[in-house]
Amino acid sequence: MNECLVPEQEQPIRRAKLTTAPILLSAPLVVFLAVFFFAPLAVMLSYSVRNSEVPSVLPHLSKAIATWDGRGLPPDSVFSALALDLRSNNDSMALGEAARRLDFEAPGYRALLFKTARRLQAERTSTVSRDELTNIDARWSNPRYWLALNRATARLTPAFFLAAFDLKMDDAGHIVRVEDDRRVYLDTFLRTFQIAGTVTLLCLVIGYPIAFAITVLPRRLAAALTFSVILPFWTSLLVRTSAWIVVLSKDGVVNSFLTRLGIIGEPLQLIFNRTGLYIVMVHILLPFMVLPIRSVMNGISPNYMKASASLGAHPCLGFFKVYLPLTLPGVGAGCLMTFIIAIGYYITPALVGGAGDNMISFFIAFHTNSVINWGMAAALGVVLLSAVLLIFGTFGRLLGFSRIVALK
Repeated sequence: MNECLVPEQEQPIRRAKLTTAPILLSAPLVVFLAVFFFAPLAVMLSYSVRNSEVPSVLPHLSKAIATWDGRGLPPDSVFSALALDLRSNNDSMALGEAARRLDFEAPGYRALLFKTARRLQAERTSTVSRDELTNIDARWSNPRYWLALNRATARLTPAFFLAAFDLKMDDAGHIVRVEDDRRVYLDTFLRTFQIAGTVTLLCLVIGYPIAFAITVLPRRLAAALTFSVILPFWTSLLVRTSAWIVVLSKDGVVNSFLTRLGIIGEPLQLIFNRTGLYIVMVHILLPFMVLPIRSVMNGISPNYMKASASLGAHPCLGFFKVYLPLTLPGVGAGCLMTFIIAIGYYITPALVGGAGDNMISFFIAFHTNSVINWGMAAALGVVLLSAVLLIFGTFGRLLGFSRIVALK
């Protein structure tokens, strides 16, 4: 029997091997996530505070304007530095990016910058005075444009985050709200959370009875109902959304069926509005609510309800006092997954929602693909990601992270 015992001097070595093995096995996964997930995400999110377009195109101006106190017009050296940078610039694409960034600070800056660059490059004078620059365009005598230029030359900027909350920094350096016609992001964030919350609530109301039915029905019926719940997973999201457009249109299946039965006299508007958006999103996200709840219900013994009945409790009272509290971890996990997925939806609201149903993901995609304003897209993404992490942390405190991870 002594031969089967591990010598005392070999026990630390064995413990070290047992500790090192999981680390070595998980190392490839950690490297993969770091290189292909966390690093690109960090680079993209850095654009939310990065402000390199103008300093890289106008380096002499960036150094000269740093000494300006922001009162009145800058000194002549700043005018000369701007003229030097615009005259020596031969990269129209880089100048366009800088002009786009300046246009974010003061509308109309793009036309002003390109007009001045063309005039300066056409003239061959060695130096350019303040008067010559203002003769090219009178806006160079307006301190507002120089203050905007001063803000845009900083390497780091809070402008994108301020804009994400419909705020901006005025010429005096104070944070103020943007004009009424430019206040879109706060309303969009509120609309996003409202839509995601409503969809989550509808999925809970519909999904809880379905999960309960799957648990108590005979095996064959439960398998058929489970199959019908997870069937949408086997179809492309775009195909499912397009199919609902056909089903809910004025000449679609639903309106035709109701019209033939005489229930309605004219077709209902079920698509391209909030109603259609809720119908489609609930259908797509329902499995994310049903499956976590069902997994918890399967682990609840029927003896609990029998025990409550034997103690004289009505079945409804036993359900609310005994069964429902035991299913709360599954309810919390299902609500969490459904809500987080609904927040980031883009294709479905764009296809079946109305003009006022765009969610924040629409603007993130718009700034990324259409206007190529990665800073604004990154700032909106950071705000959305922070909200998701806050929600996840709140549910984690209420339910416990171990329960959430186990249910997922």
